[in-house]
Amino acid sequence: MMTTYQRIVLASRPTAEVQPDNFRLETAEIPAITEGQLLVRNQYLSLDPYMRGRMSANKSYAAPQALDETMIGGTVGVVLESKHPKFAVGDTVVGTLGWTEVAVSDGTMLRKVDTTHIPASAYLGSVGMPGMTAWYGLNQIMAPKAGETVVVSAASGAVGSVVGQLAKLKGCRVVGIAGGAEKCAYVVKELGFDACVDYKAGKLAADLAAATPDGIDAIFENVGGAVFDAALARTNAFGRVALCGWIAGYNGEPTPIDNARFILTNRLTMRGFIVSEQAEFWPQGLTELGALVATGKLKFRESVADGLASAPDAFIGLLKGRNFGKQLVKLD
Repeated sequence: MMTTYQRIVLASRPTAEVQPDNFRLETAEIPAITEGQLLVRNQYLSLDPYMRGRMSANKSYAAPQALDETMIGGTVGVVLESKHPKFAVGDTVVGTLGWTEVAVSDGTMLRKVDTTHIPASAYLGSVGMPGMTAWYGLNQIMAPKAGETVVVSAASGAVGSVVGQLAKLKGCRVVGIAGGAEKCAYVVKELGFDACVDYKAGKLAADLAAATPDGIDAIFENVGGAVFDAALARTNAFGRVALCGWIAGYNGEPTPIDNARFILTNRLTMRGFIVSEQAEFWPQGLTELGALVATGKLKFRESVADGLASAPDAFIGLLKGRNFGKQLVKLD
């Protein structure tokens, strides 16, 4: 039986780009659990762009990540010990236990999952928070109809890849925006998008215009900045925009929008959202996503870093677009 475990804490707040020394690896003793608690051994950690915002002390939709505390993050793991009536030893559980090998939980925000037909790691991606983000933004904000054109930025990522596939299942024309020829090829050939624009090719506006000959009816925006600006210029009247992320500005860079006038002239509906605030939709969304993954109708790709110590570099790589698909850390 292990007596110690490792965790990664936030050692300092980044002033611009995240650096390795913003984190610290610590070793601690495993605490004893009390009545109503359980001990979980994490198998995978989820790395997600929202964590960059939580590392800042600036006012946001959620409290900042506390210094010298375990970094926040989604987890999937196995129950090692339980004094909780709803959880048994051996259960696979999904929660937000953070960048740690082992954690004690009182069961709050923890749910049991079935790995018979769905891999455990998928509960941090397509059948987890990223998948729900895609499902909610598409169904509750964009509400596309068959035949409409949907544009998805960061299309090869954990969220964007799900948005595009769900939109295709609704009969839409789906155009992705991604960084690099390899990611664009994956988006079209593997995920089934109708087209993908490589923003790194240097012809974003022209390439997006060629890929959307009938304009854009709905945008799922993960990036902001120049990518969002180019999409706004192609919108049709009464288009809908789901604002999910703003990767282009996560390090404090200016992200001016030159084409904001199209919000007015095309009478666009634009809404930002935080999927954790939409709890009433999760049961339906996760049920639908789980069925699609279990039957092979929803594909996903993972970038997996090995070992807890690899998490900071993998997270920095995620913010720079080095990952391909959902970024995970597999614990030893």
